[in-house]
Amino acid sequence: MSKRDYYEVLGVSKSADEREIKKAYKRLAMKFHPDRTKGDKAMEEKFKEVQEAHEILTDGQKRAAYDQYGHAGVDPNRGGAGFGGGGADFGDIFGDVFGDIFGGGGRGGRQSRARQGSDLRYNLELSLEEAVRGKNVEIRVPTLVACDGCDGSGAKKGSSPTTCPTCHGNGQVQMRQGFFAVQQTCPTCSGRGKIIADPCRECHGHGRKEKTKTLSVKVPAGVDTGDRIRLTGEGEAGEAGAPAGDLYVQVHVKEHSIFTRDGNNLYCEVPLSFTKAALGGDIEVPTLDGKVKLKITTETQTGKMFRLRGKGVKSVRSGSVGDLMCRVVVETPVNLTSRQKELLEELDTSMGKGDEAAKYRPKEQGFFDGVKKFFDDLTN
Repeated sequence: MSKRDYYEVLGVSKSADEREIKKAYKRLAMKFHPDRTKGDKAMEEKFKEVQEAHEILTDGQKRAAYDQYGHAGVDPNRGGAGFGGGGADFGDIFGDVFGDIFGGGGRGGRQSRARQGSDLRYNLELSLEEAVRGKNVEIRVPTLVACDGCDGSGAKKGSSPTTCPTCHGNGQVQMRQGFFAVQQTCPTCSGRGKIIADPCRECHGHGRKEKTKTLSVKVPAGVDTGDRIRLTGEGEAGEAGAPAGDLYVQVHVKEHSIFTRDGNNLYCEVPLSFTKAALGGDIEVPTLDGKVKLKITTETQTGKMFRLRGKGVKSVRSGSVGDLMCRVVVETPVNLTSRQKELLEELDTSMGKGDEAAKYRPKEQGFFDGVKKFFDDLTN
């Protein structure tokens, strides 16, 4: 049985951020958790499905692989995807929910950690030629980088953050609501577990500052619209020295005036004169590597495809090369002189009528024979 789309499982859109995904997961995990469904196998399977979708979509690297390759891009047998394999237990789910209600950002009883920097996306537009051949491009990306004045600590050079006296470094404090004891993010240190008495003047204690970085991106030959190039560690800097996020360069290939791409194959329409289509002969057609000769067979009709092997795109993954498919469009002559019209009329007369004409125009005769039969059937 094929797996459902992970976004569909959680009921979120493909553009959903991590917060939306986690919120959807909490709601569904509480609904389908075995502690609540009491042995219902169908509900247990749904719980496993929800956990698996959550694991993939909250992991930046796995989500990127899934978005690009679908289920084939992630290992279906990874540990922790199913029930009992390391996923969140019921206590964790309730801890997250109460934390959200009372302002907490983390799970109960766990020390708050500095957050990893956010992943970034950069939209890169390429011409078809650039995408097919590959190139090195320089991009400018506005982002948050670690402050060099304090090495990302947020504290003035020569000093360092100190342990928060309110939560004693845990990042959370306990609150009682009637019979419940719940965890809340420490209001003094905002969950960091540390406070900065003497903040850095350059970043004002944030440990990060805005900067536009210039990066060189190697675009491999054969990329197509929808492909993503991952630059590890080139996203936003993390908080308090935590790892930086990644930068994903999203490729978009502009429309081409001659060629249309489908996978590794290229397609183009080749206009053909009335006489060349009837008599055949050689013509020149464009490819991305220059002009080549194409042999047109006699009596060629509009819509006929000619294949030029190896004149398509080299796959960025497998290295195989596609073909160029040339679709012929027979062009009816226009702006004819009187003499040219006479010649065409002479040609038409020479072909005769009725059964004799069918020898030269079988499609036309077949069409009208079909029309005649259609109306005869209606009247009978």
